[in-house]
Amino acid sequence: MSIEQLPLDSEGVITAVSFAQQAEDVAQDLARQLINPHLGFVLFFCSAKYDLAALSQALEATFGGVSLVGCTTAGEISQEGYGRGCISAIGFDHRYFSIASVLVDEMERFTLYDAQKLVENLVNECRSNAVAPIKDHSFALTLLDGLSSREEVVLGALSAALGSIPHFGGSAGDDNHLTRTHVYYCGQFYNGAAVVVLINTLLDFEVFTTHHLQPSTEKLVITKVDSDSRRVLEFNAEPAALEYARLIGRPVETLDMHTFACYPLAVKISENYYPRSIQQTHEDHSLTFYCAVENGIVLTAMHTTSLLDNVNHIFAGLNQRLGEPLITIGCDCFLRRLEIDIKGGQTDIEQALQAQNVIGFNTYGEQFNGMHINQTFTGVAIGRAKYRAG
Repeated sequence: MSIEQLPLDSEGVITAVSFAQQAEDVAQDLARQLINPHLGFVLFFCSAKYDLAALSQALEATFGGVSLVGCTTAGEISQEGYGRGCISAIGFDHRYFSIASVLVDEMERFTLYDAQKLVENLVNECRSNAVAPIKDHSFALTLLDGLSSREEVVLGALSAALGSIPHFGGSAGDDNHLTRTHVYYCGQFYNGAAVVVLINTLLDFEVFTTHHLQPSTEKLVITKVDSDSRRVLEFNAEPAALEYARLIGRPVETLDMHTFACYPLAVKISENYYPRSIQQTHEDHSLTFYCAVENGIVLTAMHTTSLLDNVNHIFAGLNQRLGEPLITIGCDCFLRRLEIDIKGGQTDIEQALQAQNVIGFNTYGEQFNGMHINQTFTGVAIGRAKYRAG
């Protein structure tokens, strides 16, 4: 099939949102909005407050043979803007998209060999639908358990196996409770697992990442760490929380997720800064991070700039290259949303996201071409078909 042969009775995707509270009502609500003769795949993002066992049963019963993949969130993004306590979804037309997915149920044991077999199977499945050549027409999406502390293991192997196929994703949340996060695959929610999705299409797309942080001159060196738990015990040979509090000029007892959102840290790789966000502080004045941390890493104190300007800037470039967006699947760090809650401006940000047809969720971490990052807006923008028959 060529761009000129794409069907005229669909644009390729349908979006949906449900604010219903009972699982059966949610499934029926989404079905009314999404089900059509050409529905091939559904991607969804849901609040962790739902009865997940009941929700999985209702979705499976309602959508029948349609493949569904999703995860729990720290906030949802729908066509109506930011949401909480709801479910946002995208339905993909199988004539525009060939989509394959797989579950990784043992993240800590995931190897390069596993990744190579996984990618090979995904590619073969996508080819069976024959929408477009795999090369230059495919991207991968990862949804990972956001509290597993194993994201880097999975992403490192996947990145090597995917090769030139761009990939992005988000870490599942649980409405900021930091207790248990889930991904959904084949009728069941899983903890400690990941889902990998390969999406093949003739439509133009671009995988992207952006953040609104700028470096200061202040540095913190990790001098004592428990890498397995991502727990930094010391910065600059001092208790980590005390040294961080000193750097930002705040009392240590006031450190919380709102503080971490407004006073981020980042690691410099080459000429770029990649945020490394703090998850929580402990009684022994250690700090747990959302990303991997190692002894000797130098973290730079960052300051926030205009989040709205940052979003508008990234989309101005995407629109110039892709044209009018069909859909943008967005993984937006929940710390960015916390910053909006603190500083205001939600309406303007929501309008910017709605203009770009952003559907997605607030994450506990983002993934971009093999890297696990924080406090970013990461995703894929998919353009509309530029040339249509008729």
